[in-house]
Amino acid sequence: MGTFAFKLPDIGEGVVEGEVVEWMVAVGDTVKEDDPILSVMTDKATVEIPAPCDGTVTNIIGEAGDILPVGVVCIEFEVDGDGNAAASEPAPAAEEKAEPAPEPTPEPVPEPTPAPEPAPVAVAGPVVERAPGTKPLASPAVRQRARAAGVDLYHVAGSGPAGRITHADLDVHLSGGASRASSSMPMGSSSKVAKTGTEEIKVIGLRRKIADSMMASYSTIPHFSYFEEVDVTELESLRQHLNATRPEGAPKLTYLPFIMLALVKGLGQRPECNALFDDEAGVVTRHEAIHLGIATQTDRGLYVPVVKHVEAMDIWSAAAEMSRVTTATRDGKAGVDELSGSTFTITSLGRMGGLGATPIINKPEVGILGVHNAKDRAVVIDGRVEVRRIMNLSSSWDHRVVDGHDGASLVQLLKSMLEHPATIFM
Repeated sequence: MGTFAFKLPDIGEGVVEGEVVEWMVAVGDTVKEDDPILSVMTDKATVEIPAPCDGTVTNIIGEAGDILPVGVVCIEFEVDGDGNAAASEPAPAAEEKAEPAPEPTPEPVPEPTPAPEPAPVAVAGPVVERAPGTKPLASPAVRQRARAAGVDLYHVAGSGPAGRITHADLDVHLSGGASRASSSMPMGSSSKVAKTGTEEIKVIGLRRKIADSMMASYSTIPHFSYFEEVDVTELESLRQHLNATRPEGAPKLTYLPFIMLALVKGLGQRPECNALFDDEAGVVTRHEAIHLGIATQTDRGLYVPVVKHVEAMDIWSAAAEMSRVTTATRDGKAGVDELSGSTFTITSLGRMGGLGATPIINKPEVGILGVHNAKDRAVVIDGRVEVRRIMNLSSSWDHRVVDGHDGASLVQLLKSMLEHPATIFM
């Protein structure tokens, strides 16, 4: 038997380091070659690293949130044969955090009370029996939290790949035990209990990237926002008609493809809004191409996939490409090229759209459009009250390079086209 020391590989695209998002294996796990073992986030994308060989994990270096340079040993395996131990770079002992030992419990200090209350015992949820010798799969962070809560992961059901136990599974296990305990209370007793627990959640991976990006945008860009309401009654009629008569295989149209095509015309008349600002060099680059970022919420956080060259698309191809890149992003299959290169961004909360917002600009872009849900409202037209379908638009602009008049003019162009949708296609 030998030791195989695996170094964080060169992921490409000029990446020199990566942040550990999640270990998919733990010390003692047996893996096969190409099994996913590590998820790493770079400045460009999140990448799953596969196992380089068959073997048993003997050491893991770095925990979720740590930054590892390319070329450093991050995991070691016990393998058949001699392995590559000679090529291994010894990792600093302080970084071996894969299986941290439980914090030592201090000796209790006796108090002058006759009968001290017993220490709380962790509640267990529904018991899961695993086959003898089967090791429960969980990340080091989940294992550490389970130890602190006094939970044996052998009895916790896992919902992740191959039955991997997640933080959510641990929450379900603990809450399942609490609900059974409360159900046994006598009639007339209050089932409400004062809670004092807290949970610390480390800001890592995509959430940290989002935090850094939002901070950089908000602290360096002087935002100004502009709001408008749009009567989309005629657009709704056109949308329903096109959906009812759409070609076979064509996607169902939402409002966004119409807004995308309207932006093509609007940004063509207001090129200062379809630009990137390099504030260090003091250069604004205006783009002829319309590459629209579509802010997309996923279970891993917020991503902005890009629909490129919308100026060359019709309504159906715009809708199809938007569906393709957003679906790939939600499924975790979008590549670096699909998540970069936008010149302007649209953000929409769909049915949760609300009345207004102040969206943060996707730096280095100079503007962003927020789309809110359309609702039937009573409005006054020529002195009479009518029910019309109204949608609110919010926008934010980089006031260093976009004047208030320019940002407002673009929104008014969009309003005119969306209220008279035939003009979008003329």
